[in-house]
Amino acid sequence: MITLKKTSAKTETTIQNCNTFHSCDLLQLYFLQLVIENLEDGILIVSEAGNVFHANASAYHICTQFKAEYGNQKFIHPIISQLCQSLINHQSLNSDKLIILADEIVVNQSNIFRIRVKYLKFEITQIPYFLVTIENCYKTLKNVTIFEVKKYDLTPREAEIWSLYRGNYSYKDIAAKLYITINTVKKHMRNIHAKRQAYLKAQQHYQIL
Repeated sequence: MITLKKTSAKTETTIQNCNTFHSCDLLQLYFLQLVIENLEDGILIVSEAGNVFHANASAYHICTQFKAEYGNQKFIHPIISQLCQSLINHQSLNSDKLIILADEIVVNQSNIFRIRVKYLKFEITQIPYFLVTIENCYKTLKNVTIFEVKKYDLTPREAEIWSLYRGNYSYKDIAAKLYITINTVKKHMRNIHAKRQAYLKAQQHYQIL
């Protein structure tokens, strides 16, 4: 069973044969850990034996949600374990090819996670590990939507409707959530699509020039 321990940028990293490292190598390793810790995506480094070598803060937070869903004894979602096992099976047949396996974990409409697993090899140990990235699809979509709202110059009401629409809400669901009629939703959506088309035409015009 895979278990998880919280780590931070201040966690002391123990590396076999550390004395072979130059100071610049250690500095690069330190900065790399800082970058990983500050990523919005969850990052897990897991051994083939199922031991977690490292988990950044985002991964720890996300996996804690999975723990609450499945009980106190499961820190890592079964889908992650299945992807790791599948990668072992695939890699043995295609040892020369880089294989990335992916799947989704759906907790609820606001918590959908995209899981990607690939092999990660450390030159200093020659031991294969899994690099597991956990992307919060809702947060990613939210960031994209914020950018689109500014790009298309949407009004506050159009922004609300577009955000829900991009979140796979139906016109009926949008109307119910915002306490407006379906016809009002349709009217705003027509305006939004018109603004999108105008933006695309403007971009094409600039490219021609």
